[in-house]
Amino acid sequence: MIPLTCRDERGEKGRVATLVLAHGAWSSAWAWKKVRPLLRARGHELLTPTLTGLGERGHHASPAVDLETHISDVTAALDFEDLRDVVLLGHSYGGMVATGVADRMPERLRHLIYLDAFVPTEGRCLLDYLPAGTREHMVANAADGWRVPANPIPPDTSPEDVAWIEPRRMPQPIRTFQQPLRLKRGETPLPRSYIYCRLAPPGDPFRQFAERAKREGWRYYELDASHSPNVTAPGALADLLAEIVRTSAS
Repeated sequence: MIPLTCRDERGEKGRVATLVLAHGAWSSAWAWKKVRPLLRARGHELLTPTLTGLGERGHHASPAVDLETHISDVTAALDFEDLRDVVLLGHSYGGMVATGVADRMPERLRHLIYLDAFVPTEGRCLLDYLPAGTREHMVANAADGWRVPANPIPPDTSPEDVAWIEPRRMPQPIRTFQQPLRLKRGETPLPRSYIYCRLAPPGDPFRQFAERAKREGWRYYELDASHSPNVTAPGALADLLAEIVRTSAS
């Protein structure tokens, strides 16, 4: 892929980037409709493949859908779109997926961004990073033994946005939370950035990953937003993503 340059809306010269999203649980591409045009205005593209069993692919939901299914969804998007030099963005649960994608197709990527996301290690599943009570609650409340209902919407979400997102969120297949991540190559050598959303509830599971990112010397950023800034703070998020792309390319 030939590097290009562009001028964003502030007149700054920089490299055009293609960002590919691994979205969060209960969500899908629709939840990023505010961010896509904002990044495009800043000279970048955001591809938002929907994971199997969610959003417009909800009719494919089944008890068999697991973490590997979702990793394959994103690797297939990279393959069929013939994408290289990609900035891979994992949000929330999508950090589990992005970590797997980076292991399977590192040659297609140039940077990993974790947005208030899980950063798993070999052999661990998402539930391993939650308190025991939370794990038990999620499993016990899964409809039909496999459909995990969505977490509460952050309280700073506007009534208009609640009306938009509430009917579109779908149950998450439980095996996506239960299947351990398997890495063929071990810890990725790719450059990584972590964005921590400061408006966090008590017991926030993402603080542990923010602390790890700082401890290991990743590029580290914070947003004055709750867990889904793609909904509640899309402008601030687009600005920060564009800044990460700009500085990571230098």
